[in-house]
Amino acid sequence: MSNQERDDDMQITERTALELGRMIKNKEISVREAVDASYQRIAALDGELNSYVTLDLEAAYARADQVQAGIEDGSMTGPLAGVPAAVKDNICTEGLLTTCSSKILYNFVPTYSAEAVLNMEKAGAVILGKTNMDEFAMGSTTETSAFGPTKNPWNTGHVPGGSSGGSCVAVAAGEAPYALGSDTGGSIRQPGSFCGVVGLKPTYGTVSRYGLIAYGSSLDQIGPIAKDVSDCAAILEMIASHDKKDSTSVARTDCDFTSALVDDVKGLRVGIPSDYLGEGLDDEVRQAVLDTADVLRQKGAIVEEFDLSLVEYAIPAYYVIASAEASSNLSRFDGVKYGYRAAEYEGLHNMYKKSRSEGFGEEVKRRIMLGSFVLSSGYYDAYYLKALRTKALIKQSFDRAFEKYDIILAPASPTTAPELGKSLSDPLKMYLGDIYTISVNLAGLPGISVPCRLDSKGLPIGVQMIGDCFNEKAILRAAYAFEQARGRFLVPEIAKNGASEKADQKTGKDTDALQKITADKEGK
Repeated sequence: MSNQERDDDMQITERTALELGRMIKNKEISVREAVDASYQRIAALDGELNSYVTLDLEAAYARADQVQAGIEDGSMTGPLAGVPAAVKDNICTEGLLTTCSSKILYNFVPTYSAEAVLNMEKAGAVILGKTNMDEFAMGSTTETSAFGPTKNPWNTGHVPGGSSGGSCVAVAAGEAPYALGSDTGGSIRQPGSFCGVVGLKPTYGTVSRYGLIAYGSSLDQIGPIAKDVSDCAAILEMIASHDKKDSTSVARTDCDFTSALVDDVKGLRVGIPSDYLGEGLDDEVRQAVLDTADVLRQKGAIVEEFDLSLVEYAIPAYYVIASAEASSNLSRFDGVKYGYRAAEYEGLHNMYKKSRSEGFGEEVKRRIMLGSFVLSSGYYDAYYLKALRTKALIKQSFDRAFEKYDIILAPASPTTAPELGKSLSDPLKMYLGDIYTISVNLAGLPGISVPCRLDSKGLPIGVQMIGDCFNEKAILRAAYAFEQARGRFLVPEIAKNGASEKADQKTGKDTDALQKITADKEGK
């Protein structure tokens, strides 16, 4: 089958966000039909995949009609106008349940939307629902959610990665054309790699954190998840903005990220840290990174290995800093102002204790205790301040690297997706799975994960490209050039067979299945 025949035969839910936007603009389908196609896929697959925790059909269809009118009267002209999207469950959406996939926020309905969501809506997005995640973004597998684990669409016996696993699965399985995630230590890039989608973590401060429920405030960053690099560039262009409500927001003048989408890497200097290719890296992942380097080299890039150093200190520094910030950020969830409160208690302090003990999951409690310990008197200097100094040294190491290289090419994860249940039994092993991603957050750098191929077990392998601060265009350029050589990535078999072919044949139909899955989500 030729590429043209393949494109003509594609289901709506296999289309990229930009392709779908063009179809809506050309009146090949309506916004309502695009929304309906996603909901039908959710109805068919999400009972098994569990990528969503909250759906709001009535509001989404009303919004679809509103956006359709805006497209027709010329007030909404953006490339993603009318394209449905999913939002991670730790990003506030006005009037729509936002729980961080935690029991302690089981009934929290924000009275405002995150700045990133407002920017999406200005551009004509239709929010389908909120996606499952590791509780309060603490985890690397999307198994710590109070709503149960999300499953990898390539093999449902494996994890999708985390903490943005729900968003990545929704995109990979065709349940949403694109999604927002958050990345504190690799939480967009690692599940993007495991699920065969593109995940982009922008430079810290590029996307407002206002409305993102904090885990580690100095590390958190909202970013896009999509089927290809072009979509990620367009989405980032849409959500990036300076926001006075976020003191860490940066006023940038170079947010035309789609201008970097050129198939030309001649003279691009690419460095591969030799530290990243050593012990602990799966052989198939290592080969995928080296093969990606060969593709870039053949296209004219200059590729060489170098010593990044300090890699072994990234994980301890990250978990000390992130846990310390988490213990502070999560102190607000006390059963008094909102969220879960224990049914029985004696006095105020007992109510605090029982509400938090019952409302938080094991991994969240583990990190709160670790954070409280490293901030306590007598240990603050020994652990927290030392971690901050290490963070500064890691940033200096990257600064030296970017004096010589335009981008750094690295694995996104040491392995492909592990089996369900294998990581939670060994938290330290789960923490070590973040070794190639967390340094990017410690240094505030941009990074993108791009699917490369499938391993011998049929699971996706992703490669990571890291850029200097505020130089997303370099990694987008390299990722786009690699993607052009690779061609359109494969689609999981479950996504091909999970729903009927044409949205226009099912608009307004099968509502029983949709209502049932919505009720099931609410019942959890």
